[in-house]
Amino acid sequence: MSRGTKIVATLGPASSDPHTLERLIVAGVNVVRLNFSHGSAADHIARAGLVRETADRLGVSVGILADLQGPKIRVGAFADGAVQLHPGDPFVLDAACTLGNAGRVGLDYRDLPRDVEAGAVLLLDDGRIVLDVERVSGGEIHTRVRVGGTLSNSKGINRQGGGLSAPALTDKDRQDLQTAVALGADYIAISFPKTAADMHEARALVAAAGGSSMLVAKIERCEAIANLDEILLASDGIMVARGDLGVEVGDAAVPALQKRMIREARQHNRFVITATQMMESMISAPIPTRAEVSDVANAVLDGTDAVMLSAESATGRYPVETVEAVARICVAAETSSVNTFDKELLDRPQTRVDQSIAMAALFTAGHIGARAIAALTQSGSTALWMSRVDGGVPIYAVTPEESTRRKVCIFRGVYPVKTVNHASTREEAVAQAERALRELGVVGHGDRLLVTLGESMGQPGSTNTLLIVEVA
Repeated sequence: MSRGTKIVATLGPASSDPHTLERLIVAGVNVVRLNFSHGSAADHIARAGLVRETADRLGVSVGILADLQGPKIRVGAFADGAVQLHPGDPFVLDAACTLGNAGRVGLDYRDLPRDVEAGAVLLLDDGRIVLDVERVSGGEIHTRVRVGGTLSNSKGINRQGGGLSAPALTDKDRQDLQTAVALGADYIAISFPKTAADMHEARALVAAAGGSSMLVAKIERCEAIANLDEILLASDGIMVARGDLGVEVGDAAVPALQKRMIREARQHNRFVITATQMMESMISAPIPTRAEVSDVANAVLDGTDAVMLSAESATGRYPVETVEAVARICVAAETSSVNTFDKELLDRPQTRVDQSIAMAALFTAGHIGARAIAALTQSGSTALWMSRVDGGVPIYAVTPEESTRRKVCIFRGVYPVKTVNHASTREEAVAQAERALRELGVVGHGDRLLVTLGESMGQPGSTNTLLIVEVA
């Protein structure tokens, strides 16, 4: 439990067998990601079941993140699988084309001709190919190749500077969202949201399906940056999705945006995941590059709650070694971080009693040398608020609620702890927490333990009490 930053790993062909999944969890995976861009509903349900079974056998809590595909803004297929484009070549994106050739290709997103005009710049295959739009005629976008290369089937399309009108939730996403709720996903990631309305729609669909998953907004469009505050308030967390975002805003702008997003998410009491190419070389190499080590460490120093692996754990040759490397980097970065929690606490005005108790616990723990903070919680909210400020004291979310233990898996510096049953009195609840932490070796005789709880036992949002316990 020495690592505060959490690790999200994507499951795929390289990591979905029981043995590898168990090794990944033992190596430090806190949350597994199910990528709904690939596989069937049955595949995702089976993998989720395996995750639950493995975590139960190991006696740990592991969250599940269902990542929806979002709109497919891609070129269609080529008759020969791929073509070579050269600078200066004319090239047509044709909504009516069935099989492409060296002069034109079809579109999965057939409304693209309505979203561009002469002078627009289109970036294909994560920006590897650049096309200048010269004119639009009906369903045809006539372009000139600025930067060429090999273009193959189904490569993605971005517009430089944003402006594509595709909705965040497609019909496939709505169906997948029901699957995510059915398999008990703890978090659902919404791809390409542009405004808070996209997140409100997703939340209404989750509720209608009978779910309570936390919603993650993937920030990967220019429009999302402009509407960041409203999207944050409509979400439970965000993902710094550096792939598509970097294509739309330019790669040089991403590091500063990453820092801003992490900072603002913490200020709004939201969690944040940093993603894309964090350990890309370890898809085929057993050790990371020094640049990747610095990238992960800087995300930790920025204050991210979690770092995410995609192809590295889904299809890479070294999924377990990659998780082990990320865990080492996180621990080293956390050890070197500067503690500024006093100033952060003073800068955070509180209007709710439970939030005030959370901040008071952090301040007190830091000044009396407490070994740990035990947040007795039903919903996990108190633990989340505490984790928004790095107080240097581990926070244990003590709860009998299995769903809550899984949800706090994503919060930085928060560790889920199981209690056997719902305590009927405050004294019983405190005794349960103290006993559980003693058994884990977190606290011992003479240690100071801070406990937050509510007088109305079992009621979410009722935290109003802070206790200082001398462990017997």
